Amino acid sequence: MIRAIRGAIQVGANDRDEILSGVTELVTEVMGRNRLTTDDVISVIFTATPDLTAEFPALAARKLGFHDVPLICASEIDVPGALPRVVRLMAHVDVERSRQDIQHVYLRGAVALRVDIAQ
Repeated sequence: MIRAIRGAIQVGANDRDEILSGVTELVTEVMGRNRLTTDDVISVIFTATPDLTAEFPALAARKLGFHDVPLICASEIDVPGALPRVVRLMAHVDVERSRQDIQHVYLRGAVALRVDIAQ
């Protein structure tokens, strides 16, 4: 069964290490909370707000072992007043779980994006 998992994290600055550290934290939490291995992951889409340009978020996933998982990065729409310095992800996974059993992960300031599903 294919499921989509959402997540986001707000990083402290447009800095390579900040982006990699934040995305590592986010991906690790998504994988852990949903009891996933990289074999369960079909693909991951990362987006970053336009103020984050110091590194590709997907590099953090590659460093975590996502070597044969298709990954792509894109820029979020530059909406006035939007939360700054946010990396989002949507992971497509192959698991035998209901939608209600999927845990979406919003960390740091990104909790404010989806208070309704942040855990």
